[in-house]
Amino acid sequence: MGAGHAHKLYRHGHSPVHALPPHCKLAAVLCFVVAVVSTPREAVWAFAVYAALLAAAAAVARIPPGFLLKRLVIEVPFVAFAFLMPFVVPGEQTELLGVSVSVPGLWGAWNVLAKGTLGVAASVILASTTELRSLLLGLQRLRLPPLLVQIASFMIRYGDVITDELRRMSVARRSRGFEARGVRHWGVLAKTAGALFIRSYERGERVHLAMVSRGYTGTMPVIDDVTASRTEWAHAAALPALALVVCLLGWTL
Repeated sequence: MGAGHAHKLYRHGHSPVHALPPHCKLAAVLCFVVAVVSTPREAVWAFAVYAALLAAAAAVARIPPGFLLKRLVIEVPFVAFAFLMPFVVPGEQTELLGVSVSVPGLWGAWNVLAKGTLGVAASVILASTTELRSLLLGLQRLRLPPLLVQIASFMIRYGDVITDELRRMSVARRSRGFEARGVRHWGVLAKTAGALFIRSYERGERVHLAMVSRGYTGTMPVIDDVTASRTEWAHAAALPALALVVCLLGWTL
């Protein structure tokens, strides 16, 4: 898959979670999220247990609470949507802090907030303990279609390249005295977007030609095939197994 590629979400460490093979962690997070989503929203206590399980996983991974909370900001749009639900969802009304709100809307907001936050937190823990290159190898190990893995690999590798290109174009505009301050400047920004698309397309063609000239036939070579022992699978399965027990209790109690 080429050289390593660190990202801002990754936090270097030597914890037991960092040491687990990437495909074990991917499978564990997927199963955990499925268990969380399958839990009835009325089982409020179950989501508290899920949060405790994630907190324990973060502690084992030695991820500071502040680091985790800052990365949860990505779900702000979903939080805003959830806060609107009690006011727009029709149904039985009730009083909350002197405001009339919908009971189904309250349950819907709770459902989105609880399950969304837990899913994002699990993903952040995964990204914080696994490098991008390892995640791609893990997806490959889990038999994800090779074409999808290649697309994800190219997106990761050239996202920073395109971002840097956009930054240089922005510096060039500012050096010529341009500042986007209103609707009048939207035309310039649109031309910038068009120029960025053309440059990205041309760069992609050059990269493809370079790969073909080096023997690329549609598949990427696997440089490091990661394997996992039964013990590592058992350690990774601890989180989703406990989540499954909580989910079943949530349906039966």
